[in-house]
Amino acid sequence: MTDTQTAAEERIPVTVLTGFLGSGKTTLLNKLLRRPELADTAVIINEFGEIGLDHLLVEKSNDEGMVTLNSGCLCCTVRGDLVRTMSELFLKRSKGEVTPFKRMVVETTGLADPAPILHTLMTDPLLASRYRLDGVVTTVDGVNGASTLDNHEEAIKQAAVADRILLTKVDIAEAPKFKELQARLHQLNPGAPTHSITAGEIDPNQILNAGLYNPESKTADVKKWLQAEAYEGSHDHGHKHGEQDPHDVNRHDDRIRSFCMTFDEPMSWATVAAAFDALVTYRGPDLLRMKGILNVKDTDKPVVIHGVQHVFHPPATLEAWPEGDDRKSRVVFITRDIAESTIRKVFASFFDAEKKGWGQQEQQQQ
Repeated sequence: MTDTQTAAEERIPVTVLTGFLGSGKTTLLNKLLRRPELADTAVIINEFGEIGLDHLLVEKSNDEGMVTLNSGCLCCTVRGDLVRTMSELFLKRSKGEVTPFKRMVVETTGLADPAPILHTLMTDPLLASRYRLDGVVTTVDGVNGASTLDNHEEAIKQAAVADRILLTKVDIAEAPKFKELQARLHQLNPGAPTHSITAGEIDPNQILNAGLYNPESKTADVKKWLQAEAYEGSHDHGHKHGEQDPHDVNRHDDRIRSFCMTFDEPMSWATVAAAFDALVTYRGPDLLRMKGILNVKDTDKPVVIHGVQHVFHPPATLEAWPEGDDRKSRVVFITRDIAESTIRKVFASFFDAEKKGWGQQEQQQQ
């Protein structure tokens, strides 16, 4: 077993539960925590404001693993509190002061931009050694979801970065509008499976273990994680890059692009890293999410990359390629105001520079 796999087994998986105000996060969490699959789960609930209320609505047999952060929004003022709380819970777990939880759920406030939270989980060295991001689960109101997406860009981001999207209140949603919402979410994030739920009821296995590591087989399930094939035919969202949907000129998600880029030939890691550095430097805030598997020169093993905006997780090397894989590099991008053609041009320029030799390129720049 590789060091990467061993580390993945030892670190505690964290599910980030996000979704706009009133979309059913607390109802979902209530139901999930009653299930045996989440019996050993610690929960951190973020509140916006000085008085926390949501934790009173969440039923759990043992409150020692329940923590409420109510000094502000997770995406801004309390990121330090999140690091401290997660670290303290881990220490209490090690000392036997709390139930030895095997999983953590972080429920964000409905107003939160999820990106800074993901940054913290991916980059804080103390957290990264003890926890791993398992996935982002986003709830979307099946009745009011369309208007929420129209009026709140945070809701767009929450859906765009999701690994799983849960459509709530489906029992009272109007069928035509609900189908339109489903289609809209698929255009926004083709790689995220969408589940329709009523009263928070869902099989936990549908939303847990959404990351690279599969605890049942103790291997990396790249296909499930990447969902690259979902992006075929989803380019341009049915209209050209930069153009708005003619049906609704006020849609925030007309700015969102979702696509998968495939590269046939093995890549030089130095060239790939330089291309991503350039993208992050000039367009970091608009790289909402990026994840991929690369065929890198000088190694027979696949390299996995994962980033959110300007933050990239250190690359991980898997033990082997998935059985029957064609070993092409595949990178999924979810961007804001960045067309696929723009990113292709960036990569092409660095590939051309590699062919010419980096030394020659530096002379040309001088």
